[in-house]
Amino acid sequence: MITLSLIGIGTGNPKHLTREAMDAIAQQDLILIPNKGDAKDDLAGLRRAICADVLQDASSPPRIIEFDLPTRDPNITPYTARVEDWHDRIALIWRTTMHTHLEGQSGRVGFLVWGDPSLYDSTMRIAKRLPDVTLRVIAGITSIQALTAAHAIPLNDIGAPVVITTGRKIRETGWPAGADTAVVMLDGDCSFQSLPAKDLTIYWTAYAGMNNEISLCGPLGEIQDAIISTRDKARAAHGWIMDIYILRRSIGA
Repeated sequence: MITLSLIGIGTGNPKHLTREAMDAIAQQDLILIPNKGDAKDDLAGLRRAICADVLQDASSPPRIIEFDLPTRDPNITPYTARVEDWHDRIALIWRTTMHTHLEGQSGRVGFLVWGDPSLYDSTMRIAKRLPDVTLRVIAGITSIQALTAAHAIPLNDIGAPVVITTGRKIRETGWPAGADTAVVMLDGDCSFQSLPAKDLTIYWTAYAGMNNEISLCGPLGEIQDAIISTRDKARAAHGWIMDIYILRRSIGA
């Protein structure tokens, strides 16, 4: 049997690794590292750097195997069907890569996951497509934790609910019903522009937890243009961007 460990590695800062994650990395026979193209190659580079740091004194380190990720087929609709097809193709690549590089078709394989494998990440869903694999999940520091730390704020107001959602849902349905605070992830379109800015405060961070972290906060109506401009410049400078934000509505608004 193959044991596949999905190892949460935090948000890009090697200091975010837990001891459990470090032990798990060292215990593998293979570490799989995806390549998403030249624009995001430094994400693969950070994974390699984390492995090099953790394994520098290992007597029998795992082999590091890189593979190319497929792209989503834009011709498949609706969105959920497009993602399901993409996940099917990724699972096939995982299976082929593992069986190609594991001796005896069994062993321990590790996959380093940004943040935590449970939070808006699809590695667990993809792994479930591999019936011949035993799944192990190692929790990691999330981008939400790094975001609240960057702004030195609690996630919620006292006794108030929080909704974790996506930019797509904000654009489609507006402000989440029943919530005073919304954490917005996976938003490449600055979807806060689609909301009435009155009585909303935004806490925005790009590259949360990394050395090049950028944070801005303030009333949405006053600061949204600065966030968009800063985001565009950062993306141009680095070739990619990961950002996340909290929107908080004034009580009684």
